[in-house]
Amino acid sequence: MICPFCRHDDSRVVDSRPAEDGTQIRRRRECPQCGQRFSTQEVAVLSIIKRSGATEPFSREKVLVGVRKACQGRPVNEDDLVLLAQRVEEALRGTGQAEIEAQEVGLAILAPLRELDEVAYLRYASVYRNFASLEDFEGEIALLRALPSNVKTAEIPRADVSKEKISASSSASRINN
Repeated sequence: MICPFCRHDDSRVVDSRPAEDGTQIRRRRECPQCGQRFSTQEVAVLSIIKRSGATEPFSREKVLVGVRKACQGRPVNEDDLVLLAQRVEEALRGTGQAEIEAQEVGLAILAPLRELDEVAYLRYASVYRNFASLEDFEGEIALLRALPSNVKTAEIPRADVSKEKISASSSASRINN
């Protein structure tokens, strides 16, 4: 680490502490050349690869904005949303990857959102998974009813979801007949 005072190219770590909910490390350093002390912050960068191929740093605020829209009008408080965003970030950092595709962020949001509020989950899933018809909603609702909320629906293979949609739409047509 270069000393910001004398530009000496080495320094000694005097103290290290976690900061910002453990996502950063604050180090107190001392320059052996001039004796001045200074602090540094170390952050593990988590980059998101967007569909366009561009990368950008992970942002809890972007997670919060998307989830707030899904929770609009629902009995969900801001503290729960902040906790959800923190859980999503921890899950993504827990993968050990420095770059994560945007699709994975969406999948990481689905499970904790379902635990928080199933209506908000359905709203978010409808946009995230591009529901195009009533059958898409019926299939997802059938899944919500079939699986307890502690099972991560994001872990269900999409083929199973399609089968569920087919059986849900056949059940609906039998009811209507």
